[in-house]
Amino acid sequence: MKLSDFDYELSEELIAQSPLEKRDHSRLLKINPENQKIEEKKFYQIIEDLNENDVLVLNKTKVINARLN
Repeated sequence: MKLSDFDYELSEELIAQSPLEKRDHSRLLKINPENQKIEEKKFYQIIEDLNENDVLVLNKTKVINARLN
């Protein structure tokens, strides 16, 4: 693995600088299984796509302020 494997372009305005006041209003990308198209939703809408036997795994990790040099 090389450090250059992590090089990519990302506009500054797409990088969150602070959390949203309403955390459940964060953006959520979903792949529609019927047509394989990407849909943009809000996280609070996730309940619309869950079925009775689905499992939702929550992740409590945090991003640290770090940079690869």
